[in-house]
Amino acid sequence: MITLSENWLSEGWMDFEYKKYMLLAYLQHVNVQFREVKLYPPLAELIQHYEKLKALESGKSQLKASFPKTVKGLEWERLQLSYQERVQDDEWIKEMQSIVDFALPQIKHHIEDGKAIYDLIERGIAIEPVGITPIYQREGYALLTFERNKDIFIYRYTVSIFHQSGDLLRGIALRFVEKARYSLVNTLQKIKLDLAKRFTDLPNPSAWRIHSENLVPFEESLVPISKRLLLKTVNA
Repeated sequence: MITLSENWLSEGWMDFEYKKYMLLAYLQHVNVQFREVKLYPPLAELIQHYEKLKALESGKSQLKASFPKTVKGLEWERLQLSYQERVQDDEWIKEMQSIVDFALPQIKHHIEDGKAIYDLIERGIAIEPVGITPIYQREGYALLTFERNKDIFIYRYTVSIFHQSGDLLRGIALRFVEKARYSLVNTLQKIKLDLAKRFTDLPNPSAWRIHSENLVPFEESLVPISKRLLLKTVNA
């Protein structure tokens, strides 16, 4: 899969046409992924690149710091290396600002395309509890299904809480358990009961069915969107 390096602005030649070629080649690959309704990882990567460009645009000092430097010497008193910029301010600021000015609207446009696809997929997904929902919901099972398909993809989920920049945030991880087959006998409720018997560390598990009415790429779209929906539902 084609990716764009996190440091693509400062790596290689500092040339507008070269960087433009790099970016457009990457965005062409993103377009192919989006046409196949494959959102991840391209959408997340686009957002990261956009946020980094905005951060660089906010201050020339941040932009300048992203460039490689040449070792000038060793400051013996402080026992640290001193560096010299490889290019002068006027030269690299003008060239790199033109790259940033070109890249930001290009990436933003593709992010909007990705979000439109995301919203379309999300509108076709329904989430509902399987059986009675217990009070403890930080762990449990997600049963992913498609319309007109009897396959049931069973995942175990875990909600984690962590601190970032002073804020309390929540994340969710999915771990694949197995694939089952829906039938009149093997219902969702029975699958939940069987899971409780087999995995005794969760004797009364929270279980959610996440059902897509559209057939979309599984790993690239349904699973990551299901994670966000499930985290939102459990938090609510």
